[in-house]
Amino acid sequence: MATHGSKKVIYAALAGNALIAVTKFGAAAITGSSAMLSEAIHSIVDTGNQGLLLYGMKRANREPDDTHPFGYSMELYFWTFVVAILIFAVGGGISIYGGIQKISAPEPVENAYVNYIVIGFAVIFEAAAWYVAFREFKKTQGSRSFLEAIHMSKDPTVFTVLFEDTAALLGLLVAFAGIVSSDLLDMPILDGVASVVIGIILAGVAVLLAYESKGLLIGEGASKKVVLGIREVVAGQAGILAVNELLTMHLGPEDVLVTLSLDFDDTFDSRQVEEAISLMEKEIKTTYPQVARVFIEAQSWQSHGLDAASPRGGGL
Repeated sequence: MATHGSKKVIYAALAGNALIAVTKFGAAAITGSSAMLSEAIHSIVDTGNQGLLLYGMKRANREPDDTHPFGYSMELYFWTFVVAILIFAVGGGISIYGGIQKISAPEPVENAYVNYIVIGFAVIFEAAAWYVAFREFKKTQGSRSFLEAIHMSKDPTVFTVLFEDTAALLGLLVAFAGIVSSDLLDMPILDGVASVVIGIILAGVAVLLAYESKGLLIGEGASKKVVLGIREVVAGQAGILAVNELLTMHLGPEDVLVTLSLDFDDTFDSRQVEEAISLMEKEIKTTYPQVARVFIEAQSWQSHGLDAASPRGGGL
């Protein structure tokens, strides 16, 4: 399920990109700057991406049905991957192509001051959106490093917007440098070079985003902290001889599936096993609200070992 904080980040980015996209296109038309045109395309792509993320969040919140008994939470990960493809193909590809065209047939940038004004306002809007995304990201970062926190994050909406806004700020700096150097040195080719660099930045961000989205899309387990915590809950229950297997998977940012194979004391009758399972399930869900489903199997460790060793086995 998507959180309120995630939506706030996306709405902030959507508003910022929508406000500056039209302005950038106007500036590109007036001045003929390839770098500014790349930035305008970048803003349009980002605006569309935020729309796709909101659409993905809506689709992911649908209730389970017969065809999708575990719900649709993972659809958010699919749309995040689509966003990465769009950034790479549309944002990065068109920027690089436009830059190469400008390098091949350079034309001077006219009325460069228009670009400077637009870039100044764009930096303000992008920085505001970046700050909102970064503040939400910091809430989940803890003591982990920036890259480690991104890799461990299960909410792609926050780090997607953070990636996009970081790329946008870098792109604006490159565009500014390209236009200034092109104007002062009377070398219009540098405007095209700036456009190519912007495209490379977008392509790099897209690859990183696609890599992180892929891990979520194919199924990532819960964090070590959650897994160890669940083991502690199980270890605290009477009558548990061994944990044969503990598997977890994120079906969504706040939708974790947990499966357990436990070896119960042979002296426990069926009623005691049922009571222990109910108690463990309740305690796990209370301690970790993101755990939506818990499936517990009663099996001796010997039988579990034989199942795991068989060609068609592998446990849960």
